Amino acid sequence: MDMDERLLEPTAAHGEDDGDAGIRPKRLDDFQGQSELKENLSVFIQAAVKRGEPLDHVFISGPPGLGKTTLANIMANELGAEIKVTSAPALDKPKDLAGLLSTIPEGTVFFIDEIHRLKPAIEEMLYIAMEDYELDWIIGQGPAARTVRIPVPPFTLVGATTKPGRVSSPLFTRFGITVRIDYYGPAELQDILIRSAGILGIEIQSDAAALLARCSRGTPRVANRLLRRMRDFAQVAGAPSVTTAIVEDGLKRLGIDLEGLEEQDRRILAAIIDKYGGGPVGAETLAISVGEGIDALEDFYEPYLIQRGFLQRTPRGRMVTAAAYQHLGRKPASDGNQPFLL
Repeated sequence: MDMDERLLEPTAAHGEDDGDAGIRPKRLDDFQGQSELKENLSVFIQAAVKRGEPLDHVFISGPPGLGKTTLANIMANELGAEIKVTSAPALDKPKDLAGLLSTIPEGTVFFIDEIHRLKPAIEEMLYIAMEDYELDWIIGQGPAARTVRIPVPPFTLVGATTKPGRVSSPLFTRFGITVRIDYYGPAELQDILIRSAGILGIEIQSDAAALLARCSRGTPRVANRLLRRMRDFAQVAGAPSVTTAIVEDGLKRLGIDLEGLEEQDRRILAAIIDKYGGGPVGAETLAISVGEGIDALEDFYEPYLIQRGFLQRTPRGRMVTAAAYQHLGRKPASDGNQPFLL
C-alpha cells in the first residue's frame, strides 16, 4: 500500500503521550484552532506538492502538548510522504544522524523533537544536510584522515522545541518556515474535546465539555487526558454520559480548580507568598522549595501561570501578582515588599 492510499498512523515523539496518538488529527482540516498557522501551512504544502519538491524545512515552537508532533504527522500526510521521528537526546553521535538520513526515502519528513538539545557535532553535520542534502564524513584517522561528502535524499526537516531561545542562530536561520503554536482558547478546546469524545466513543454534554475546556490549561494534551479521566468517573458511576456534575466532582477529586490550576501550581504560588514574601525568588530556589525539577517548573508550570496572570518573571526572580493572592484567598503583604500589589 503506497502513501497515496493511506494516511500515516500518528506517531508519538519523545515526551508525547502515546495514548493521544489515536485521536490526533491526520489532516489540516481536522486540526482545531490555530487558523492563521493552518492557512499558511496549507499554502506552503500545496506549493511544494505542485512543484514536486520537498517542503522547506519547518521550525515549530510552543509550550508542551499543543500539537507540534501532530503537525509534523499532518505535514507528512498532506505531502504524501513518510515520516521519521526522533528526538535530539537520542542522537548521541554523528553516525546516528548519518544512519537515519542515509536510509530515508526521498521527500521524507524528518522530525526532531527537542531540537534545542542537539549536540554541537550533530548540529554542524545537519547544516550541510539541510542546505546541500549531503553529509560530511571523516574516513581514516590522524594524518591519513580525509573528509568525503555522502549524498542524502532530499528531505524536509521539522524541528520542534519548547525553548526556541536555546536554538543556535546558525541552525535557526536554515529553516525556511517558522511556526509558533500558542495556547488554545476555551472554544477551541471545547471543539477538540467534542471531536476526541466522538473518536473514543464517549458521550459528553456540551456544558460539561465547556467546563472541561476551561480547566485544561489551554492545552489539547491536558484536555484529552482529563476527558479520559472523566470517562472513568462516569463509567464507574454508571452514568450514560459525562455531565457537568461528573466533571465538577472529577475535577475536585483530581485537585484541579476552575482556573485549571493543579495542586502543584497552587503550591508554587503559595511557596512564593509564604516563604519569600511574594517574591522575588530565583527559579532554582523555588524548584527546590516545591520539590520540582527546574525544567518542569520552567517548561510546564510557569508558562501557564504567567499566561493566566498569576506569576511574573522579573530580572530579580519570580514574583506573584495580585491575582494570585486573590485566587488563593490570601491578603497581600503591606510591609512595602510589593508596592505594585497595594
